[in-house]
Amino acid sequence: MMYVRFPLSLRNVEDLLAERGIDVLHETVRMWWNRFGPLFAADIKRQRISRMRGFRNWRWHVDEVFVKIDGETHYLWRAVDQEGEILESYVTKKTRQKRRRSGS
Repeated sequence: MMYVRFPLSLRNVEDLLAERGIDVLHETVRMWWNRFGPLFAADIKRQRISRMRGFRNWRWHVDEVFVKIDGETHYLWRAVDQEGEILESYVTKKTRQKRRRSGS
């Protein structure tokens, strides 16, 4: 569950478990993630949705961050809620294009 809840690598999880006296390889953690990860993710999503229904004034916004990847500028778009939790992220080379209105 540490791999799901926190931004840790498989080897980080292996090290954390070793500190607690549990001898497990990072490949075993990967196998657990492949088997149980979708169940954990669905449960976390279901809990988040049920918590958000209680907030009538739930708000989110989009952040645009410029990052360099291999020397090229990319745009990192992040949807962030009122608590600062990242809901979704997307990396692209192009900026957001403004829509043109047609007609009158």
